[in-house]
Amino acid sequence: MIEATPVLSLTERAAARVKTLLSQNASEALGLRISVKKMGCSDMSYTMDFAKAVAEGDLVISAHGATVVVDPAAEPFIRGTELDWVDEKLSSRFVFRNPNEVGRCGCGESFKVA
Repeated sequence: MIEATPVLSLTERAAARVKTLLSQNASEALGLRISVKKMGCSDMSYTMDFAKAVAEGDLVISAHGATVVVDPAAEPFIRGTELDWVDEKLSSRFVFRNPNEVGRCGCGESFKVA
């Protein structure tokens, strides 16, 4: 049986960061919501917010004890993406490793898919 490519996977570091953010958030968020929107010089941008509910069609991903909700409209653009959390000397951030990207703007805020 051939297994389909997952929409999104989380590294252990990303899952730990999601859990930390949720524990610090006073609202009743159940996970992190990921979407994409048209924006920037390269066409699209990732958006992240707290997911307070799961809507019909949302894709719910659970990994390493963390929950991420993916907007179904984002699915074709992010299928196969790995979400990681990177700590560097001067910055810390989520990093999307998206195999569908064919370009990215110079500032890194937007991306283009084939």
